[in-house]
Amino acid sequence: MASPTILTPSSKPQTLPSIKPRSSTTAIATPTPTPTPSPQPPHLKQQPPLRRHFLTLSASGILSPLFLSPLTPAFASSDEEYVKDTEDVITKVRTTITMDKNDPNVATAVADLRDASNFWVAKYRREKALLGRASFRDIYSALNAVSGHYISFGPAAPIPAKRKARILEEMDTAEKALLRGR
Repeated sequence: MASPTILTPSSKPQTLPSIKPRSSTTAIATPTPTPTPSPQPPHLKQQPPLRRHFLTLSASGILSPLFLSPLTPAFASSDEEYVKDTEDVITKVRTTITMDKNDPNVATAVADLRDASNFWVAKYRREKALLGRASFRDIYSALNAVSGHYISFGPAAPIPAKRKARILEEMDTAEKALLRGR
């Protein structure tokens, strides 16, 4: 049941002004009595908002260590792991974008490529040591182009020749950079 009171930061509830209905005919206005709030039994008293409890707990220090503890990013264990993961992604990209559009496994290959590229990007994009590498830059750009194409046009749509040539070129340069340790 709706209450005619509004809760404010003050301790006393305030009543809402009564709204008089408009009528199309002229009537004699009689003042309406304002309702007085009746005291509520203890089991019907309104509970304070959850936000207030949360702020009280966080200010008192109970919840703050949970939110202030630094989250450790997931770093790659080694350079060899980066090279291996990157080579796997290169292989998946090459096989997926060179598949025939009538192949029944295209949708599965695109889904696998999407999972692999999401994993690779999530794992390596936050590592500052890798951001300057040519292999990282080229792979990231190629994955962005491939993912954007399949998201926009669907897994069955073939990649246009110009875009495919650019992606394959980025894969070649990234592979060469990996061999040189870049």
